[in-house]
Order: sequence, then structure tokens, then C-alpha cells
Amino acid sequence: MELHSDETLWYFFKKGEVNAFSLLFKKYYPQLHVYGIKLSNAPSLTEDCLQNFFIQLYEDREKKGTIKNLKAYLFVSFKRRLIKQLQKNQKNIPISEAQFFKSNFTFSTEEIAIHQEIQFLCTTTLSQLINQLSPRQKEVIYLKYYSNMNSKDIAEVMDMNYQSVLNVLQKALSKLRLASENQQLKSILKKS
Repeated sequence: MELHSDETLWYFFKKGEVNAFSLLFKKYYPQLHVYGIKLSNAPSLTEDCLQNFFIQLYEDREKKGTIKNLKAYLFVSFKRRLIKQLQKNQKNIPISEAQFFKSNFTFSTEEIAIHQEIQFLCTTTLSQLINQLSPRQKEVIYLKYYSNMNSKDIAEVMDMNYQSVLNVLQKALSKLRLASENQQLKSILKKS
């Protein structure tokens, strides 16, 4: 099964495709786990809550509708579930979202270094992907995003008509998007 986007992943997940559930779990579990620990400062509670979250998500998959942004949906849903669990564990002490962020949400030096490394890798990957485009596509990308030109000005600079510029830009962005999704899928599958 080839999954190029979260929309496709969600579609197959809702149909009960085991590989889709596995990919969804592998892709989002680590991110949600770290986020949950930052919110709760309780690793074992976060782990239990997250596992229950994925079980409930799978059991209720057919009831779920179309989701425009899967990552945001998962983060919001898990956060709500975690807050409910923390409130339940605290019994009579109400916990607000603001209290989580005030007391628990911190960044370590390692997290910042890892984030910088990921940004470097993304920049390197993007550079490699852009360099695989045709010369004309690279020029359009450069003029549009690095020189901040509008399509009309690009048409003049490249001696092309306006519609041709839009077509070249669209093809370049489509190639980059597809290559990027394939790259992400390969990295997910390597981890499994």
C-alpha cells in the first residue's frame, strides 16, 4: 500500500487497513508522546493515555468524518484526552490548560539542538530536490521564492507568457511535493 499523504493514510485507516493504522501509529506516536510528557510531566500516565487514545481511535474509526489536517486533529484530540485523565487523577483539584503550560512545558538544550539538526536536514533535502528540477523550473522557483517576484514580473524576466509561468511553477511545486512525500514515506518505512 502506497501512502503519499495524510488524507490517503486517513482514508485507508478509516477502512480498517492494518498497514494504515501501523503507519499512522509509527508516524504520530513519538510526536504525541513527547508532547504529552511536556504537558503532563508524567511519562507513565502519558504512555497509558496515548495507548488508550490510539485504541479508541481505531475502534471509533468508522464514526470519524473527513479530517482536513490529521496532525492537528490528533494533537487536539490527544491533548483533550490527557487533560481529562489528569483532571480525573487530581480528583477535586481542577486543572486548567494554562496550568499545564505554566508548570510543565519546558525545552531542553538537546531538544533545541535536535530541532536545529532537523531543520538542517530539511534544508539539505529541499536543496537536493530543487536541484533535480529542470533549469526553467529552478529559475521560476528562485525568482518566485528567493527574489520575491510575482508571476507577471517572472514572465517578463524569463520572456514567457504569464500562463506559462504559472504552469512551470505548478509543475515544479508538484514535483517537489511528490518527491518530498516519497522521501517522508521512505523514512517512515525505514524506521518500521
